[in-house]
Amino acid sequence: MNFDAVFWPTRLIPSYRHRRRPPRHQRYAEDVANLDSKIDQALRVDVPEDLADKILFSQTNDTEQPERRTRGYLAMAASIAFVFGLTLGQLNWGITTPDLNRTALDHYYHEQTFIAGINEAATVEQVNAKLQPFGKAFSKLPGEITYINHCSFGGQHALHMVMRASGQTYTVFVVPSASQAPAEKSDGTMHSVSLPVQSANVIVVGKTSGQTAPLAEQLQQQLMPTAI
Repeated sequence: MNFDAVFWPTRLIPSYRHRRRPPRHQRYAEDVANLDSKIDQALRVDVPEDLADKILFSQTNDTEQPERRTRGYLAMAASIAFVFGLTLGQLNWGITTPDLNRTALDHYYHEQTFIAGINEAATVEQVNAKLQPFGKAFSKLPGEITYINHCSFGGQHALHMVMRASGQTYTVFVVPSASQAPAEKSDGTMHSVSLPVQSANVIVVGKTSGQTAPLAEQLQQQLMPTAI
């Protein structure tokens, strides 16, 4: 069999790599190249020289905004508190002055059973040591002190003494509060007298048959201011 009659000679078959591209393939390659060029140009954007400063300024401004709002809220709260304080102060003007003698009588009845029979025999120096935080001191005392201590007097810190004078027992309070006008009160059994003493009040409670007022006057004269 003659193979030359069946197959073309190899030299007559054109090589594939030497084939010419079809026109549509050529256009596609050109379109892709053009697209790459456009993308490359689009990515080539000049960065402004002050871009970094603008970014930092924007971040700083965003951080300051919450701080400004917080300061504004605090200022508003302070203003409200100030107005509320003024209003409360105006309302307090209508509050009546506490009745020192009524408080003294109540204190006497509440404490007498607890301190009955006690005799501490306190000296004037011991009494003045208790008075030192109040900036007060007695030059002398017109009787024997059988009991002395600090107490709560109507919500105030005060000095509480029990004194024997002229054969009778008296309860004495020194209250370091705004001085009030002289006053007295009696419940039929006990008698209370209060006298002002330099930003304080001396209150003496004794039996109605006793010498409560004269003793209160002596203590008023003998109570002196001293350095705290």
